[in-house]
Amino acid sequence: MDEFINTDERNAESAALNHEIYELTKRLNEKEAECAALMTADPADPFSNPTEYKGFGGDYRKIQPRLGTRGYKLPLEPDHAEKKAVRRYYSIGGWCMIFQFLMSFGASVVLMNVIMAVLQTLYPDAGFEALYDYMRGSSILVSLNMVVYLVCNVLNSFIGMKWAGVKVSSLIHTRNFSVGKAVQYCLAALFIWVISIYAATGINDVFSKYGIDTMVDQTGLGESALGFVATIIYTCVIAPVTEELLFRGMLLRVLSKANQRFAIIATAVFFGLAHGNIPQFLLAFLLGVFLAHITMKHDSIIPSIIVHIFINSFSTVFSSLADANNVVLIMATLGLFAAAILGMIMLLVFHGENKLPAATPEQSRRGIAIASGSVPFIIALVIDIGYMIYVLTAN
Repeated sequence: MDEFINTDERNAESAALNHEIYELTKRLNEKEAECAALMTADPADPFSNPTEYKGFGGDYRKIQPRLGTRGYKLPLEPDHAEKKAVRRYYSIGGWCMIFQFLMSFGASVVLMNVIMAVLQTLYPDAGFEALYDYMRGSSILVSLNMVVYLVCNVLNSFIGMKWAGVKVSSLIHTRNFSVGKAVQYCLAALFIWVISIYAATGINDVFSKYGIDTMVDQTGLGESALGFVATIIYTCVIAPVTEELLFRGMLLRVLSKANQRFAIIATAVFFGLAHGNIPQFLLAFLLGVFLAHITMKHDSIIPSIIVHIFINSFSTVFSSLADANNVVLIMATLGLFAAAILGMIMLLVFHGENKLPAATPEQSRRGIAIASGSVPFIIALVIDIGYMIYVLTAN
């Protein structure tokens, strides 16, 4: 009888022990699954970088398909396939910048010669300089630039987005943006504008000692009534919208796949060089960093378009006051300084709350290190730098 009791007790103890082992194994498997899930990188934030704007660069699995595998983590150094995929996006950006330069430069030269030939036919007794001055003072030259850059900027923006698989709708789905933020950003940009103007003036003073004038001569450009209207439309509407579409729309998205900080700096450099002179390079570079930052923050080019339109419009209005009487000019200057001081505060507040994205060690190896191996990217930089040097030395 005791043997039966002992056997039953042993069986009960064994069953209890087996159940406990089962429960422990189940918990262990659940913990392992949780750990594996934590180790699996988010395709929208593949480098687990809290300073970046999640999802702005798109799904990283298009570059590294293994990213969706449980437990897979991107290595410090990219393998050959990943490096090639990242370089492809940098090359797309480079090709589009090359196309944009060649198309706009070529179209401008061809159209200028065609218009000049027509004018020479209509006015055979007029000299070349007289005809060119007429083109410059009327609406012809301004309108020509407006049409050329409108077509080239928009066309290359859509080419780049189609090539890189970027949806046009993704550029305007604005998040967390308000009128208050628009005012804050415009004032901050105004401070950047003032700083760049004084910096450009100082640089010009240095260069002028060597007989080089870095300032842009726009004397006599669009002096007619129609030319003035064309200048306003081009400067205050067409240029801001199409440039934001090209630089913060297409180029920033294409270059942000692996390193957002690199993309911000690179697009600002291209944006500055595209203006072809030192004063506008300074403004465009500094402003380009800020515009790229707010584009990433709000996942849209709408905020940057608004700020760009404001700065170009303000610059145009303020420049028109150069011939005003001393009282008006002094009042306008005092108002500008007051607004610039407020803008400085707004800029400090913005950067205090929104740090510029930093790069992790993994991202540093996927930024300039890979872009420097992209032939189109380097050629685009060389072309833009070469053109600005040519303009500088030709003055």
